[in-house]
Amino acid sequence: MINKSRGITYMSQRYANTPKIAAGTQYGTATAHNNIRGAVQQGQISTREHVLKEGERLDTIAGRVYGNARLWWIIAAASGIGWGLQVPPGTQLLIPSDLRQVSQYA
Repeated sequence: MINKSRGITYMSQRYANTPKIAAGTQYGTATAHNNIRGAVQQGQISTREHVLKEGERLDTIAGRVYGNARLWWIIAAASGIGWGLQVPPGTQLLIPSDLRQVSQYA
C-alpha cells in the first residue's frame, strides 16, 4: 500500500512513524532501500560489519548504534535484508557508520 502524507511517500503503514533523517523523503520505501543498498555496494556509504547473535534484533542494534530503534530499516537496507523480522543469528550485517551519508540516498 502506498501512502502519501506531508510530502513523504511510504510503502506501508509500518513506516508511517519512521523518523526522518536529514532531508530524505523516501523513508522505508523500496526506492530508499535500493538506493542505500547500491550506495553501500559502491562504497559510497561507510559501514562496519556485525554478525547477528542469538537474541539480537535489527531494532535493538539500531537503538544502540543510532539512538533510535525505528531506524532498523537502514541496517536492513545496507545489508540487503528485505524483512527485518526474518533475520537469523549468524547473519552478517553492514551497519552504516554515518547517517549523514545515508540521508543522501534515502
